[in-house]
Amino acid sequence: MKKIFLTLGLAGCFFSQAKEIHDSLFIPKEFSPMVFDDCDACGCAAGNGSSGFESLLNPQFIGIKYFAQHYKAKENLFVKDLTQDQYFNTLQIWGKIPLTQKLSVYASLPFHFHEKNTMQGDIKINGIGDLNLMGIYRIINSKDNFHQLNGGLGVKIPLGKFDEKGASGVNPSFQLGTGSWDYQAALNYKFQKNKLAVLVNTDYTVKTENKKNYRFGNQWNYAATGFYQLAGNEKTIFSAKAGLQGEVYDKNKQFDEVLPKTAGSALYGKLGFEASYKKFSLGGEVMLPAYSNLAGGDIEAKSRFSVFINFGI
Repeated sequence: MKKIFLTLGLAGCFFSQAKEIHDSLFIPKEFSPMVFDDCDACGCAAGNGSSGFESLLNPQFIGIKYFAQHYKAKENLFVKDLTQDQYFNTLQIWGKIPLTQKLSVYASLPFHFHEKNTMQGDIKINGIGDLNLMGIYRIINSKDNFHQLNGGLGVKIPLGKFDEKGASGVNPSFQLGTGSWDYQAALNYKFQKNKLAVLVNTDYTVKTENKKNYRFGNQWNYAATGFYQLAGNEKTIFSAKAGLQGEVYDKNKQFDEVLPKTAGSALYGKLGFEASYKKFSLGGEVMLPAYSNLAGGDIEAKSRFSVFINFGI
């Protein structure tokens, strides 16, 4: 079982709980498409893996999600090949509660257990990660319910431990947290008609300097995902989804000095499913890199995987 999870990487994945079907649409009438997918391994560069704001979740829920990432990295400056395996694993409790018809609050608390295989032996870290809080506002909702635009503003509270010594390695993102207060903004557009839905998402995270005078680079995520209902009735829905997701990382800094080989970008293709029965939801997703240029080529993204179960409240 460990081998299966450690050979797959992290992705954000979700699906809808369908209590009420609106005409022939496969998405609940009260559907709210924006939930921050806190797929951060630590909120840093290689190891973040955020899928942005993307889901078909009901407006009110509590759930648990597991997600994993796999990277290949250089062992040290004197090694040419990417020989070191790095595994980022996260178990996350998350929930979303509506305050008004248009405004809701999202929160997530992760627990990380990461591992990297070095020539000196395996190195493991585990513990609580950074807490995410976000307000989500419905900007536009068309009368025919085909179009919806949501915006979000949030903060990441530094509960996870930041190890300054670990930041000096090939992958400074091998952490439990950034140690900094970080701020997030996002937009999510949804189109749905009959059995088809398309979600387009973008979010940007501004990262600040922590107490160790270290600052991880700002991050931009973008994604486009299509959903198609394969089966469904008033109690049960099963949908397939596929799409693309990109991530762009700025350079890290320490004492306001730019650190070399800390910026990068990656593009992933993803496949997954979403299913629901009454108040219970289950989903999974796999992502594979179409393009990877992280840390000046010293780190290569391999794969990601996630699975979750939610309960409507």
